[in-house]
Amino acid sequence: MRLKGLYVALVTPFDARGEIDEQGFRENIRHLIDKGVAGIVPCGTTGEAATLSWEEHNRVVDCAIDAAGGRVTVIAGAGSNNTRESIEAARHARAAGADAILCITPYYNKPTQEGLYRHFAEIASQVDIGMIVYNVPGRTGVNLRPETIERLCGIPTVIGVKEASGDIEQISEIHRLCGDRLAVLSGDDALTLPILACGGAGVISVAGNIIPERMNAMLNAFFAGDCAEARSIHEEIFPIAKALFLETNPIPVKTAMGHLGFAAGPLRLPLAPMGQDNKQKLLSVLEAGGVRPLR
Repeated sequence: MRLKGLYVALVTPFDARGEIDEQGFRENIRHLIDKGVAGIVPCGTTGEAATLSWEEHNRVVDCAIDAAGGRVTVIAGAGSNNTRESIEAARHARAAGADAILCITPYYNKPTQEGLYRHFAEIASQVDIGMIVYNVPGRTGVNLRPETIERLCGIPTVIGVKEASGDIEQISEIHRLCGDRLAVLSGDDALTLPILACGGAGVISVAGNIIPERMNAMLNAFFAGDCAEARSIHEEIFPIAKALFLETNPIPVKTAMGHLGFAAGPLRLPLAPMGQDNKQKLLSVLEAGGVRPLR
Protein backbone atom coordinates (compact mmCIF):
# COMPACT_ATOMS: atom_id res chain seq x y z
CA MET A 1 0.00 0.00 0.00
CA ARG A 2 1.09 3.58 -0.67
CA LEU A 3 0.96 6.07 2.17
CA LYS A 4 0.30 9.70 1.35
CA GLY A 5 -1.55 12.55 3.02
CA LEU A 6 -3.18 13.23 6.37
CA TYR A 7 -3.48 10.46 8.93
CA VAL A 8 -4.97 11.52 12.25
CA ALA A 9 -3.65 10.21 15.55
CA LEU A 10 -6.95 9.61 17.33
CA VAL A 11 -7.64 10.44 20.95
CA THR A 12 -9.40 7.77 22.98
CA PRO A 13 -12.41 9.52 24.52
CA PHE A 14 -13.43 8.47 28.02
CA ASP A 15 -16.71 9.00 29.83
CA ALA A 16 -17.12 10.49 33.31
CA ARG A 17 -16.27 7.10 34.86
CA GLY A 18 -13.05 6.89 32.87
CA GLU A 19 -14.34 4.14 30.58
CA ILE A 20 -14.03 4.19 26.77
CA ASP A 21 -16.71 6.33 25.12
CA GLU A 22 -17.30 4.21 22.02
CA GLN A 23 -20.15 6.31 20.67
CA GLY A 24 -18.11 9.49 20.95
CA PHE A 25 -15.13 7.73 19.37
CA ARG A 26 -17.24 6.72 16.39
CA GLU A 27 -18.61 10.26 16.03
CA ASN A 28 -15.09 11.69 16.00
CA ILE A 29 -14.08 9.23 13.28
CA ARG A 30 -17.12 10.02 11.15
CA HIS A 31 -16.31 13.72 11.41
CA LEU A 32 -12.74 13.16 10.24
CA ILE A 33 -13.85 10.98 7.34
CA ASP A 34 -16.28 13.71 6.30
CA LYS A 35 -13.37 16.16 6.31
CA GLY A 36 -11.40 14.04 3.85
CA VAL A 37 -8.57 12.55 5.90
CA ALA A 38 -6.53 9.77 4.30
CA GLY A 39 -6.58 7.63 7.40
CA ILE A 40 -6.91 7.25 11.14
CA VAL A 41 -4.49 5.91 13.75
CA PRO A 42 -6.07 4.44 16.90
CA CYS A 43 -4.08 3.40 19.97
CA GLY A 44 -1.01 5.53 19.49
CA THR A 45 0.50 8.00 21.93
CA THR A 46 -2.38 10.42 21.38
CA GLY A 47 -4.81 7.60 22.14
CA GLU A 48 -3.29 7.04 25.61
CA ALA A 49 -2.36 3.51 24.62
CA ALA A 50 0.00 3.27 27.59
CA THR A 51 -2.96 3.29 29.99
CA LEU A 52 -5.24 0.99 28.00
CA SER A 53 -5.42 -2.67 28.95
CA TRP A 54 -4.77 -4.99 26.01
CA GLU A 55 -8.47 -5.89 26.04
CA GLU A 56 -9.35 -2.20 25.78
CA HIS A 57 -6.63 -1.64 23.18
CA ASN A 58 -8.08 -4.35 20.95
CA ARG A 59 -11.61 -3.05 21.45
CA VAL A 60 -10.56 0.46 20.38
CA VAL A 61 -8.87 -0.95 17.26
CA ASP A 62 -11.99 -2.99 16.44
CA CYS A 63 -14.23 0.03 16.92
CA ALA A 64 -12.04 2.23 14.68
CA ILE A 65 -12.03 -0.35 11.89
CA ASP A 66 -15.79 -0.77 12.11
CA ALA A 67 -16.43 2.98 12.17
CA ALA A 68 -14.12 3.56 9.20
CA GLY A 69 -16.02 0.97 7.18
CA GLY A 70 -13.28 0.74 4.56
CA ARG A 71 -13.60 4.41 3.64
CA VAL A 72 -10.16 5.41 4.94
CA THR A 73 -6.94 3.65 5.86
CA VAL A 74 -6.73 2.36 9.44
CA ILE A 75 -3.25 2.16 10.93
CA ALA A 76 -3.57 0.38 14.26
CA GLY A 77 -1.14 1.05 17.06
CA ALA A 78 0.69 -2.16 17.95
CA GLY A 79 3.65 -0.85 19.91
CA SER A 80 5.16 -2.20 23.09
CA ASN A 81 8.53 -2.52 24.76
CA ASN A 82 7.84 -6.25 24.75
CA THR A 83 8.29 -7.75 21.29
CA ARG A 84 5.93 -10.63 22.03
CA GLU A 85 3.19 -8.20 23.03
CA SER A 86 3.70 -6.22 19.83
CA ILE A 87 3.33 -9.42 17.82
CA GLU A 88 0.06 -10.25 19.55
CA ALA A 89 -1.27 -6.73 18.98
CA ALA A 90 -0.24 -6.94 15.32
CA ARG A 91 -1.99 -10.29 14.94
CA HIS A 92 -5.16 -8.85 16.37
CA ALA A 93 -4.99 -5.79 14.10
CA ARG A 94 -4.51 -7.95 11.01
CA ALA A 95 -7.35 -10.31 11.94
CA ALA A 96 -9.65 -7.36 12.66
CA GLY A 97 -9.00 -5.86 9.22
CA ALA A 98 -6.53 -3.04 9.87
CA ASP A 99 -4.63 -1.85 6.80
CA ALA A 100 -1.33 -1.41 8.63
CA ILE A 101 0.21 -1.14 12.08
CA LEU A 102 2.21 1.56 13.83
CA CYS A 103 5.02 0.21 16.04
CA ILE A 104 6.93 2.52 18.35
CA THR A 105 10.54 1.82 19.25
CA PRO A 106 10.64 -0.08 22.55
CA TYR A 107 10.71 2.34 25.46
CA TYR A 108 12.51 2.00 28.82
CA ASN A 109 14.53 -1.06 27.67
CA LYS A 110 16.81 1.24 25.59
CA PRO A 111 17.78 -1.41 23.02
CA THR A 112 20.80 -1.05 20.77
CA GLN A 113 20.37 -0.42 17.04
CA GLU A 114 20.74 -4.16 16.50
CA GLY A 115 18.04 -4.81 19.08
CA LEU A 116 15.76 -2.29 17.39
CA TYR A 117 16.29 -3.94 14.03
CA ARG A 118 15.59 -7.38 15.42
CA HIS A 119 12.47 -6.15 17.25
CA PHE A 120 10.84 -4.89 14.07
CA ALA A 121 12.15 -7.76 11.97
CA GLU A 122 10.65 -10.29 14.37
CA ILE A 123 7.24 -8.63 14.26
CA ALA A 124 7.40 -8.59 10.47
CA SER A 125 8.37 -12.26 10.36
CA GLN A 126 5.38 -13.25 12.48
CA VAL A 127 2.59 -11.07 11.06
CA ASP A 128 1.96 -10.28 7.39
CA ILE A 129 0.78 -6.67 7.60
CA GLY A 130 2.26 -3.35 6.52
CA MET A 131 4.30 -1.77 9.30
CA ILE A 132 5.15 1.85 10.03
CA VAL A 133 8.00 2.14 12.52
CA TYR A 134 7.68 5.06 14.92
CA ASN A 135 10.69 7.03 16.09
CA VAL A 136 10.10 9.44 18.98
CA PRO A 137 13.30 9.60 21.07
CA GLY A 138 11.89 12.20 23.45
CA ARG A 139 9.44 9.62 24.78
CA THR A 140 11.33 6.37 24.39
CA GLY A 141 14.92 7.25 25.28
CA VAL A 142 16.26 5.68 22.08
CA ASN A 143 16.76 7.03 18.56
CA LEU A 144 16.16 4.84 15.50
CA ARG A 145 19.11 5.80 13.32
CA PRO A 146 18.83 6.31 9.53
CA GLU A 147 21.16 3.39 8.80
CA THR A 148 18.91 1.09 10.84
CA ILE A 149 15.86 2.34 8.97
CA GLU A 150 17.74 1.62 5.74
CA ARG A 151 18.24 -1.98 6.92
CA LEU A 152 14.53 -2.21 7.69
CA CYS A 153 13.77 -1.17 4.10
CA GLY A 154 14.85 -4.64 3.11
CA ILE A 155 11.79 -6.08 4.83
CA PRO A 156 8.88 -5.96 2.34
CA THR A 157 6.21 -5.19 4.94
CA VAL A 158 8.05 -2.18 6.40
CA ILE A 159 6.27 0.52 4.43
CA GLY A 160 6.93 3.68 6.38
CA VAL A 161 8.47 5.55 9.27
CA LYS A 162 6.77 8.07 11.51
CA GLU A 163 9.57 10.48 12.34
CA ALA A 164 9.19 12.58 15.49
CA SER A 165 12.85 13.11 16.36
CA GLY A 166 12.60 16.79 15.43
CA ASP A 167 15.90 16.40 13.59
CA ILE A 168 15.52 17.59 10.01
CA GLU A 169 19.08 16.53 9.20
CA GLN A 170 18.28 12.98 10.29
CA ILE A 171 15.03 12.97 8.33
CA SER A 172 16.85 14.17 5.24
CA GLU A 173 19.34 11.33 5.65
CA ILE A 174 16.53 8.78 5.98
CA HIS A 175 15.07 9.85 2.65
CA ARG A 176 18.50 10.00 1.04
CA LEU A 177 19.19 6.42 2.08
CA CYS A 178 15.72 4.95 1.54
CA GLY A 179 14.20 7.04 -1.22
CA ASP A 180 10.76 5.86 -2.18
CA ARG A 181 11.23 2.40 -0.68
CA LEU A 182 9.27 3.61 2.33
CA ALA A 183 7.09 6.58 3.17
CA VAL A 184 8.48 9.16 5.58
CA LEU A 185 5.59 10.54 7.65
CA SER A 186 5.94 13.55 9.89
CA GLY A 187 5.28 12.88 13.55
CA ASP A 188 5.38 16.57 14.42
CA ASP A 189 2.70 18.91 13.06
CA ALA A 190 4.90 21.99 13.37
CA LEU A 191 7.58 20.38 11.19
CA THR A 192 5.32 18.78 8.60
CA LEU A 193 6.05 21.26 5.82
CA PRO A 194 9.86 21.06 6.24
CA ILE A 195 9.59 17.27 6.32
CA LEU A 196 7.55 17.29 3.10
CA ALA A 197 10.30 19.38 1.53
CA CYS A 198 12.78 16.67 2.55
CA GLY A 199 10.79 13.97 0.79
CA GLY A 200 8.02 13.31 3.29
CA ALA A 201 4.80 11.70 2.12
CA GLY A 202 2.44 13.05 4.78
CA VAL A 203 1.81 13.29 8.49
CA ILE A 204 0.38 11.35 11.40
CA SER A 205 -1.17 14.37 13.00
CA VAL A 206 -2.40 15.50 16.40
CA ALA A 207 -3.68 18.83 15.06
CA GLY A 208 -5.71 16.94 12.48
CA ASN A 209 -8.20 16.12 15.24
CA ILE A 210 -9.30 19.74 15.33
CA ILE A 211 -8.16 21.32 12.02
CA PRO A 212 -8.28 18.50 9.45
CA GLU A 213 -9.37 20.80 6.63
CA ARG A 214 -6.39 23.14 7.09
CA MET A 215 -3.93 20.29 7.42
CA ASN A 216 -5.31 18.76 4.23
CA ALA A 217 -5.15 22.11 2.46
CA MET A 218 -1.46 22.50 3.31
CA LEU A 219 -0.63 18.99 2.14
CA ASN A 220 -2.64 19.33 -1.05
CA ALA A 221 -1.04 22.66 -1.89
CA PHE A 222 2.43 21.21 -1.43
CA PHE A 223 1.70 18.12 -3.51
CA ALA A 224 0.23 20.35 -6.23
CA GLY A 225 3.48 22.30 -6.37
CA ASP A 226 2.09 25.48 -4.79
CA CYS A 227 4.78 25.93 -2.17
CA ALA A 228 3.82 29.53 -1.43
CA GLU A 229 0.27 28.51 -0.53
CA ALA A 230 1.54 25.57 1.53
CA ARG A 231 3.88 27.92 3.41
CA SER A 232 1.06 30.40 4.01
CA ILE A 233 -1.13 27.70 5.55
CA HIS A 234 1.82 26.34 7.54
CA GLU A 235 2.39 29.76 9.07
CA GLU A 236 -1.33 30.09 9.82
CA ILE A 237 -1.56 26.79 11.67
CA PHE A 238 1.92 26.90 13.25
CA PRO A 239 0.75 28.58 16.51
CA ILE A 240 -1.99 25.95 16.89
CA ALA A 241 0.46 23.11 16.33
CA LYS A 242 2.79 24.56 18.95
CA ALA A 243 -0.02 25.19 21.46
CA LEU A 244 -1.08 21.55 21.25
CA PHE A 245 2.25 20.70 22.89
CA LEU A 246 2.20 23.25 25.71
CA GLU A 247 1.90 20.20 27.94
CA THR A 248 2.39 16.49 27.33
CA ASN A 249 0.37 15.12 24.42
CA PRO A 250 -2.58 14.35 24.52
CA ILE A 251 -3.40 16.73 27.40
CA PRO A 252 -3.79 19.85 25.21
CA VAL A 253 -5.59 18.19 22.28
CA LYS A 254 -8.10 16.53 24.60
CA THR A 255 -8.63 19.88 26.31
CA ALA A 256 -9.14 21.55 22.94
CA MET A 257 -11.51 18.85 21.70
CA GLY A 258 -13.63 19.04 24.83
CA HIS A 259 -13.84 22.82 24.47
CA LEU A 260 -14.79 22.53 20.79
CA GLY A 261 -17.56 19.98 21.41
CA PHE A 262 -15.87 16.75 20.32
CA ALA A 263 -15.84 13.60 22.41
CA ALA A 264 -12.72 13.63 24.58
CA GLY A 265 -13.50 13.33 28.25
CA PRO A 266 -10.96 13.06 31.05
CA LEU A 267 -7.39 11.84 30.89
CA ARG A 268 -6.18 8.71 32.63
CA LEU A 269 -3.58 9.02 35.33
CA PRO A 270 -0.70 9.63 35.41
CA LEU A 271 -1.74 12.37 32.96
CA ALA A 272 -3.42 15.24 34.79
CA PRO A 273 -5.78 17.99 33.58
CA MET A 274 -4.17 20.92 31.82
CA GLY A 275 -2.96 23.74 34.06
CA GLN A 276 -5.20 26.79 33.98
CA ASP A 277 -2.54 29.16 32.62
CA ASN A 278 -1.67 26.84 29.76
CA LYS A 279 -5.33 26.09 29.11
CA GLN A 280 -6.04 29.78 28.71
CA LYS A 281 -3.07 30.13 26.35
CA LEU A 282 -4.34 27.20 24.29
CA LEU A 283 -7.91 28.51 24.07
CA SER A 284 -6.62 31.97 23.13
CA VAL A 285 -4.56 30.51 20.29
CA LEU A 286 -7.57 28.53 19.05
CA GLU A 287 -9.75 31.65 19.14
CA ALA A 288 -7.13 33.73 17.34
CA GLY A 289 -6.82 30.98 14.74
CA GLY A 290 -10.56 30.88 14.11
CA VAL A 291 -11.02 27.41 15.62
CA ARG A 292 -14.38 27.61 17.32
CA PRO A 293 -16.84 25.19 18.96
CA LEU A 294 -18.96 23.00 16.70
CA ARG A 295 -22.16 24.34 18.20
